[in-house]
Amino acid sequence: MVLQAVRYTRGSLQILDQLQLPHNEIYRDIQHVEDAWYAIKEMRVRGAPAIAIVAALSLAVELSNNRNRLSSDAQTNEAKLKTIVQKLRYLVTSRPTAVNLADAARKLEKVVQDAAATSRDSETRSIEESYIAAAEVMLIDDVHDNEMIGSHGSKWILSLPQAAKHKKVSVLTHCNTGSLATAGYGTALGVVRSLNQSSSLKCAYYTETRPYNQGSRLTGYELIHDQIPATLITDSMAGALLRLKGEADNIAAIVVGADRVAANGDTANKIGTYTLAVLARQHGVKFLVAAPRTTIDLDTISGDDIVIEERPAKEMTVIRGPKVKDIYGGKVEIDVNNVETVSIAAIGTQAWNPAFDVTPAELIDGIVTEVGVFEKEDGRFSLRKAFCV
Repeated sequence: MVLQAVRYTRGSLQILDQLQLPHNEIYRDIQHVEDAWYAIKEMRVRGAPAIAIVAALSLAVELSNNRNRLSSDAQTNEAKLKTIVQKLRYLVTSRPTAVNLADAARKLEKVVQDAAATSRDSETRSIEESYIAAAEVMLIDDVHDNEMIGSHGSKWILSLPQAAKHKKVSVLTHCNTGSLATAGYGTALGVVRSLNQSSSLKCAYYTETRPYNQGSRLTGYELIHDQIPATLITDSMAGALLRLKGEADNIAAIVVGADRVAANGDTANKIGTYTLAVLARQHGVKFLVAAPRTTIDLDTISGDDIVIEERPAKEMTVIRGPKVKDIYGGKVEIDVNNVETVSIAAIGTQAWNPAFDVTPAELIDGIVTEVGVFEKEDGRFSLRKAFCV
């Protein structure tokens, strides 16, 4: 059974607290937009698709339970619309680099604007119902889209010449792009899942993804949960992996997710993605970006226009986890009730901590979406075609 990072029924939303993984599986209630904003900001929920879904549903829950605390005079369509739009724009500020969140907010704004235009002032509840229904459709669509991304991506990888030489392929992935980063199944990890389901996967290599360790904590947790053959490496081992094990393990591709894809194909993703793209080109390994069309931002011309979030230096200088009780026979015994924060850098260390980097389109071989894989034509991506399908 695939992990469920988001649990939703009308009026109720829970998220799997990813700060507690991989050692504790704890679900947190999200009752209003402020809960969602802090959950996103604190990375209790992360991954561009999941962020958008949780943000959208948080307001749906608030509206459904009448917990939006509207002022007594906010009974007209105009006032109701204004309040919903303000809350959506507030949610967008929680993670500005993730285009899915802004895209979802724009679409939901349009939904309530249309509802307000066709409703009488005495029918403000219909505006809320329109919003809730639209947010719920986004949840359903995200899971379906991820499954299609997985299918298209795995078929593309298996069509590569190096894949045809062997019955199984290996891939390398970065950060976490699975069920924990989406409403379900995953984008880049969805491709891995699809390869495994067709018995075509030899090994999924995954980076630890410093400094927040989304790979070792979250991707590892998912792969082990789903019993997918996988091996963890540090970020700095990727070059050696491709050189020393690339041919032996038939590493056919590096597949990553995306937080924003510009109109020209430049892609913002977790820091370290650019490095992997350079290594892929050096070693003749295909580099595939997996993302739904909601991640493609045609209004952003190139990666130069993408705002890169910088996070606190402490994420690089300290690390948090349960205390190790004993190590024996290669097995680690931990005390999940005794969590400690440990300093791993010299006191007084200055650190630069960008959350993302931008991989230029020229280093990307394909961008897989729910409608198919897009490759460059005459050296350029034509991503507008993704919206003409």
